[in-house]
Amino acid sequence: MIKLDIVNEVANTIPNLTKVKAEKAVDTIFDMMKGALKKEDRIELRGFGVFQIKPRKKGIGRNPRTGKEVRIPPGKTIRFKPGKNLTNIK
Repeated sequence: MIKLDIVNEVANTIPNLTKVKAEKAVDTIFDMMKGALKKEDRIELRGFGVFQIKPRKKGIGRNPRTGKEVRIPPGKTIRFKPGKNLTNIK
């Protein structure tokens, strides 16, 4: 599923909502989520999951082409932990 699929689904689900307005709503939600993650806030969507920023340790990796060791600097990464409703999909 891509963003366009989400926009179309929102537009089709809510009566009298144009695709332009649905796209603006989806963009607004994504922008708010990006802003929260930039501030390192936790995003909890009950029944879906949790997005949060976690520290990433430094380490050593390998270049797959040459096999040469490469240093990986410490940093931050986004982690997603699925909620119970999402893990029980059948």
